[in-house]
Amino acid sequence: MVTSHHDPAQGSPTALLDTTDHPLPDSPPGRLRTGGGHVLVAGAPGPRLERLVRTLRATGHEVSHAPPGEIGRRMGQTRPDAIVALDAHPAPGAPHDGGLGLVQEVRTAPAGRALPLLVVTPAPEPAGVVDLLRHGADDCVPEAADPAELSARIEAKLRRIPVPVESLPRDPRTGLYSRSHFLDELGRELRRPEAARHGGAVAVVGVAEMAALEARLGQRIRREVAERLAGVAEVLGNVCDRLGWDDDGRLLMLLPGVDEETARRGLEKFAAAVAGTRFVVADENVRLTPAIGWLPLTGCTDAAQAADQARDAVQEALRHRDLRPVRYAPWMRGAPHRHRRPPLGTLIRPVLSALSPVLALLLGVGVPFVLYQQAYALGWDLGAAMYWVVVAGLVLSAVLIVLECLFSLDAAARPERPGAPYPPASAVIAAYLPNEAATIVDTVESFLRLDYPGELEIVLAYNTPHPLPVEETLREIAARDPRLVLMPVTGSTSKAQNINAAVTRVRGEFVGIFDADHHPAPTAFQHAWHWLSNGYDVVQGHCVIRNGESSRVAELVAVEFEAIYAVSHPGRTRLYGFGVFGGSNGFWRTDLLARTRMHGSMLTEDIDSTLRALAEGARFAVDRTLISRELAPTTLKALWNQRSRWAQGWLQVSLKHLWPGLRSPVFTARQKLGLFVLLGWREVQPWLTLQILPTLLYSVWKAGGPQHLDWAVPVCVLALLVTLAAGPVQALFAWRLAVPELRARRRWFWSYFVVSTVFYSHFKNMVARQAHLKEALGDRQWRVTPRAATKAVARR
Repeated sequence: MVTSHHDPAQGSPTALLDTTDHPLPDSPPGRLRTGGGHVLVAGAPGPRLERLVRTLRATGHEVSHAPPGEIGRRMGQTRPDAIVALDAHPAPGAPHDGGLGLVQEVRTAPAGRALPLLVVTPAPEPAGVVDLLRHGADDCVPEAADPAELSARIEAKLRRIPVPVESLPRDPRTGLYSRSHFLDELGRELRRPEAARHGGAVAVVGVAEMAALEARLGQRIRREVAERLAGVAEVLGNVCDRLGWDDDGRLLMLLPGVDEETARRGLEKFAAAVAGTRFVVADENVRLTPAIGWLPLTGCTDAAQAADQARDAVQEALRHRDLRPVRYAPWMRGAPHRHRRPPLGTLIRPVLSALSPVLALLLGVGVPFVLYQQAYALGWDLGAAMYWVVVAGLVLSAVLIVLECLFSLDAAARPERPGAPYPPASAVIAAYLPNEAATIVDTVESFLRLDYPGELEIVLAYNTPHPLPVEETLREIAARDPRLVLMPVTGSTSKAQNINAAVTRVRGEFVGIFDADHHPAPTAFQHAWHWLSNGYDVVQGHCVIRNGESSRVAELVAVEFEAIYAVSHPGRTRLYGFGVFGGSNGFWRTDLLARTRMHGSMLTEDIDSTLRALAEGARFAVDRTLISRELAPTTLKALWNQRSRWAQGWLQVSLKHLWPGLRSPVFTARQKLGLFVLLGWREVQPWLTLQILPTLLYSVWKAGGPQHLDWAVPVCVLALLVTLAAGPVQALFAWRLAVPELRARRRWFWSYFVVSTVFYSHFKNMVARQAHLKEALGDRQWRVTPRAATKAVARR
């Protein structure tokens, strides 16, 4: 506390250091004798110090003296209640640093860190006062002040002892433990017997946006961010017991008495709550991405080491920004590993992956055939029973396809009018520039031509291993049109990381997510808001292939996408009561996307995010009139790589979400049936269709040769006809509901029917079976689908 003083005449009997030689006169008891306690006067001996001592004693204080260099020792002998330092008169032309030396000596002594420290200075210029206060003084008093004022200031400091913030158990503003006191609490928890602790965990929470906020608003933002995070944790309550913060603004969390699964679920709930909240920080409305590192207390012995390990896990969480708490692993410390012989599985896995087509035949044909033979030898005709299971499975698959086709005719129509005025909207284009450098400029230009009644920003979130010439072109476009925001995501290795980085940057109330080869229709955002403003949380549009003329493969995929987006998606949504987000041309409410994020560890992060959002009760719509045109793979190898990733990603989602979804009270019985078909049956069906071969081989073996079989069994013939009919029915509906420029190309649909029946259906089943084997072997390599500027299908 610093106040301005009017200098009374020097030599006034009321000044602290009266220059006259007569003793200080007695003053009225109510005026001077108000003090008490032991005061240590620090300063060089001399008349000025003697007068200060007399003044303090006259106001009722017990006084001792410590010259410079002896302050720490005197405090150790007898601990005072307060310290008054006498600032020396500076020599002409010399720096005024006598008081600073005394302050630093007091504050460097352990006993003096928390004691009230007042400085009596001869010349209280503002600059000198500022230096003294910054270096540890609690107050500055000019020599010309009244002795009663000095006594009152001492008394005020004694009643409200100033303590450095780092010495307080809890921050006076946030109520959080300082790092040192949090470690003390953690240490006490670790010293409890293992049996009495019942598990427990420690977590550290960082914020992905901290560097950007600090660059814009200064270091003071750290305390505010920690305070906001703590507020969310306190509202949630649950497993969190003690909260602290460190100087970098990270939140420290102690979760005693919980098992690992409970701790993880509690931290996931906390992360989702933080991500779904808009905070006011330094008068700005911001969205924060919590990055949580944690580890169980079991096996921990040192509090500081445990906190440091959790902080190392935070760095891994910051890379992904997907809200998932990251459990500490030793490799996160970056310690060098000794040269060790690679495990045997690492050497065998590449060989098994290369032989996966042979393994699929061995597992899908050879093993069942031998099993049927051995069962027959034991008196069980397992092969005959399996024959009818296969027939029933094929018929069921065909019926499900036909049902989706029929239900697609009456898919829900888009609301004619929006339920609310058009809000600000954002488009996020996720790009890996070395792969999409040839198409990204055309994509950006197509987005800048969108027709949306409200404010629209286009965020290009991209990663690239090295600078590219196209980046300069993009910067020129951004300078020309401020709607384009370029967002390079440092350290990103996936589309999921790019989207997660962008979702906290966007300003729109809803977000359209697109791959870097998509050209949405001009009214796409306008029509998407019609759904979102009428009670839906996500709407998936219709992806149309625009390079079907590039190759026979692209032509095949063009028709297939019509069968998927114009028929299957709308039909399945109406049949089962939920839709799915297909990875691009999907529109999310920003708050939901911020809570859900994308998990980069999933090969189909779009389907994974769909299931997690559905589990929260989100409503998904599918609209085949929301058109966005994209590029298809043009070679069979590129198609194989793309579909392998899709198939393996679907398997990952099925393993993760099928059983929890069937048990969840959020889903209706109809939706659970849809989940079983979508996540369960689709994974069984490729292997079930392959059972045609071993069952036929078994039947031939049992009958003694193919000439002894009756191939005209009526039920089998009927099943064959039903199965074969599914292909033309799907092709017919795809043509009927396709976009005009593709509907005009009837030859493509006839070609699709023939190729699909003879080859493509078997191709997709082979891809699915190999994807299952790759997942079992732990081969989760992401192979990028190559892009190139190609000729587009003419729109009619």
